[in-house]
Amino acid sequence: MLRLAGTRVLNARDDAAIRAALAADPIVSCMVSSRVEAVGVEPRRLGGELWTLDRRPLRSSWLDALCFSGPNLIPLRGDRAALRAFADRALRRARQCSSLVGPATLVLGLWEELAMAWGPARDVRTSQPLMAIETPPAVEPDPHVRRVVPSELDTYLPAAIAMFIEEVGVDPRLGDGGASYRSRVAELISAGRAFARFEDGEVVFKAEIGALSATVGQIQGVWVHPEWRGRGLGTAGTAAVVQHLVDDLGRIASLYVNSYNAPALAAYRKVGFRQVGEFATVLF
Repeated sequence: MLRLAGTRVLNARDDAAIRAALAADPIVSCMVSSRVEAVGVEPRRLGGELWTLDRRPLRSSWLDALCFSGPNLIPLRGDRAALRAFADRALRRARQCSSLVGPATLVLGLWEELAMAWGPARDVRTSQPLMAIETPPAVEPDPHVRRVVPSELDTYLPAAIAMFIEEVGVDPRLGDGGASYRSRVAELISAGRAFARFEDGEVVFKAEIGALSATVGQIQGVWVHPEWRGRGLGTAGTAAVVQHLVDDLGRIASLYVNSYNAPALAAYRKVGFRQVGEFATVLF
């Protein structure tokens, strides 16, 4: 029987190799790159671990296998042997991640290795087009969409909760009464990465820049109030966030969306997004 290849946890000595691997596909790696750029690669500060295949005694200057294990499990590169090794390491302890997300072939391959122990999943989203735009939006941005300020947290939070329930299928207030989710939303607002249009003291459009690396900003949580849908707010509002990312911050704007969400796909294409890859997500 062939011995299963092992993994090792990357650390500061691997910093250059990690950054080179992330830079090779900046749109795909945005979620992980944003963490690494902010706090470095040491697990204690990163809030998770970066794994690769163990190639001792030589330490490779190029990583052909890479996976982030933290609040989410995010495989970024690797062949079938690497996915088996990542699964083997993940199964050594109780599952701590809330989702498995990343490039579709890697996510679904890793899920094949984990499903028997971690399943059944709450939802498996097998096809999520990864989209990007590097130029100003092709439609007029909504001039009423602006950054949310900290004093507006209590007004913004109900819309964020409604979006989360619609998109993820669970209430983010479960477990701790919403304290951790409120903290995360407050963090995004404080960082200037939450955007909304307010009408009569109520949020009618919202979106956030969930991850922001040196080259890419990933838009998340796009939502329109049910009573305002069908008026183009999602398209124009998203265009406003894209304009901020591209014109003000000099980033590529990206997002990923469920393939079955035809209205959202149509809106993003109208803004000027093009598909550059495919993600998949397994929700627990």
